[in-house]
Amino acid sequence: MSDVTIIYCRPCGYEKHAKAAAAALRRHLALEASLVPGKGGIFQIRVGDKVVASRSKGHFPDEDEILAAVKAARH
Repeated sequence: MSDVTIIYCRPCGYEKHAKAAAAALRRHLALEASLVPGKGGIFQIRVGDKVVASRSKGHFPDEDEILAAVKAARH
């Protein structure tokens, strides 16, 4: 099983998004995600070393996008 990591910009206030994404992964896929605070506007969902979803130009991936990306990366 691959490790799932959520890297988020703490100064930007993205922790709420990170926690919601982690809760969705736990609830729907029974996966525990590691939350890693960062900076510089980062918001990434990684499976192993691969970025499978990220914030871009103000768009945050929603729950469905995150779940689909993590599922696809694990198969």
